[in-house]
Parts: sequence; C-alpha cells; structure tokens
Amino acid sequence: MISVETALDQLFALVSPGAVEEVPLADAGQRVLARSVTTSLTQPPFAASAMDGYAVAASRVTPGARFRVIGEAAAGHGFDGLVAEDYAVRIFTGAPLPEGTDRVVIQEDVTREGDIITLKDTLDEAAYVRPAGADFEAGMRLDAPRLLGPSDIALLAAMNIARVPVVARPKVALLATGDELVMPGENPGPDQIIASNSYGLKALVESLGATARLLPIARDNEASLRMAFDLAADADLIVTIGGASVGDHDLVGPVAETMGLQRSFYKIAMRPGKPLMAGRMGDAAMIGLPGNPVSAMVCGHVFLAPVIRAMLGLPARAAPRYQAQLGADLAANGPREHYMRATLDGDTITAQPRQDSALLSVLAASNALLIRPVGDGPRRAGETVDYIPL
Repeated sequence: MISVETALDQLFALVSPGAVEEVPLADAGQRVLARSVTTSLTQPPFAASAMDGYAVAASRVTPGARFRVIGEAAAGHGFDGLVAEDYAVRIFTGAPLPEGTDRVVIQEDVTREGDIITLKDTLDEAAYVRPAGADFEAGMRLDAPRLLGPSDIALLAAMNIARVPVVARPKVALLATGDELVMPGENPGPDQIIASNSYGLKALVESLGATARLLPIARDNEASLRMAFDLAADADLIVTIGGASVGDHDLVGPVAETMGLQRSFYKIAMRPGKPLMAGRMGDAAMIGLPGNPVSAMVCGHVFLAPVIRAMLGLPARAAPRYQAQLGADLAANGPREHYMRATLDGDTITAQPRQDSALLSVLAASNALLIRPVGDGPRRAGETVDYIPL
C-alpha cells in the first residue's frame, strides 16, 4: 500500500491541462483562465466625480465662498468648456470633471439660490474625485491560471476583454460496475441495490468544472466491461466505480489491462478507500474507485477533485486542509490514514458515531472529513485536528 500523498503525486503525473479555447465573456464564469490577459484601457479613463455635488477649483473652496453655476455634467454627458474661478458646474456621480476644476463639493454642503451656490461653514474636506487610472491603468494584466469568479468577470468586462482564453473542460466518463446495481427509478431485484455513487460523483465532477458522462452499468463479465470501456474511448479521464478489489467478481483491473491499461498503483493506506487503482488507458487517465458508496465519495474528494483541478490547469496539490478543535474524545488510529465523516460547527469538529463506509446517510449529514494520520494516538476533546470541508 502507498500513502495518500504518494498516490496523489502519481495521479498528477498521469494528467495534464487540456487545450486552450476562447469563449465569450458571458460564458467564462467558473472557467479557468488559460493565458494571462492585458488591457489597453485606463479605468476610469478620466478624473471622475465620486459624489453628486458641484465641481469647482479647490483653491477657491472656503466656508461662505460663492460660485455661479454655468452648466451640468452627468455620467456619459460631460461639460464641454473651461470653468473659470468663481464658477461651478453641477456634477453627478461618475461624470468627468470639467477642465479647470479639481474638487467636488457635495450637495449637502451647499445652499443654492437660482444660479448661485454658497458653501456652508462646515465643509467636508474630501475632494470626492476619482483620479484617472485609480482602478487600473493600461497594461494591467490578469494572470493565469485563475478560476474566474463573478468579480473576475466584471473586471474582464471593464478591461474590454470580450473573448476569454480558458482551459477546455475535461471529459470524464463515469462507469459503475456490478451485477447488483440498477439505475435510480428502476425496481431492484431481491439481490440488487440502486447505483448511487456515479450520480454523486457526477455532481462533484461537474461542480469542479469538468463535464461528466454516465455510462451504462457494466455487469460482472468481460464482454460487458469491454463494451463499457469502448464507450469511454473519447474521455480524458475514465472513472470506474467498484470491481477494483481482488474478489472473484472484481474484473475491472484484469479487463482494463487486456485493453492496454498501464497501471500506476493499486491500494492506498487510507480508510475508507483502500482498494483504489490508477493508470493510463490509451489517451485517457483512469482511476478505479472502490464500490462502497462512502468510500467512492471520500476518494472523490481526496483524489478525483485535485486531479480535475490539475486537468483544468490549476496547481496540482492536495485538497486544502484546515484546523479545528475536537468536540469529543477519539480512540487511537491504526495503520491507515482515516477520513472520518464529521460535523463542523464553528471552530469545533465532531466525528460521526458511525463510520461504516456503506452509510450514505451519515455522509449526507456531515460537512467535513476529519483526518487522522497513520498511527495517530488517542485524542482528547479540545485538541487541534485537520479536516477537509465537504
């Protein structure tokens, strides 16, 4: 058995970022920026008013000073002309400052009679001017790789980037195996259960930015597995679920090897999820997940999610770990790293009392995986432990 860290290193060696494609800005949200982009614009392109008020020469601003209003400036409609001393222009937020002015007196600090304004005795000292280039200047670069969130999309729009270079979404084929499985909505026989893993993993894969395709359930025979692998031939990543252990009916590994699988490793020193397999199969990477529902989903968070991020061009690294205080005592851990289903409440994390790898209801009630290192001794409530959020 190899460690989780070693397994991740070998998984990252199996994959690489996809091709670069350009998409319209409106479709770039939650995509990964593939190349750095640079703007030729300055924002704002002119000195602009930050408030509604009156644009005047700052040197003439004193309590009681009087100005004659000679025009108006609004966003998109500037005042055309030079403003001499002792004159003012009514100005609104976002409008360019007229030539000859360098301060905005907010309207609350002014009394107006006809075209004459008088400054009040208690003047706000702020100039209320946004200088040209206060946000960014021409030549500013947004660096790649970067997962583009809403704020990034707004910035790209302000930079006048209409089409965005992004990493192509990895194509992931999800293959559940086993004679005991039927699809949701079907009536299971007396010896069958509903296939749940592939649906949970599809939701996980798609939330990370990849595209997922559910293949028909492969039965426990060579012909069915071969047909399923043929259907996955165009995938960038093949994820099998179940059939990767060493039982008489666990045929995924042997069949895959007859079809060209170059295995990288098999078995991880972790629980749940020990019978995990990986390698390359033609042009695709392959990860064989265990069949127990919780094991498959835990391995999805620990292994599949970091691999998808690496395929999107993001840094190849393990899921980030955080720290919290233990809410209840824990017995010593054994020779495998343990990812315990747990609930995180503020800064306190408590392991679920039942840790069976078949209990999806326990996983659904959890919002974190509490991590116990190999050979970790007994832990007392209040001690600091690592966790991965779910």
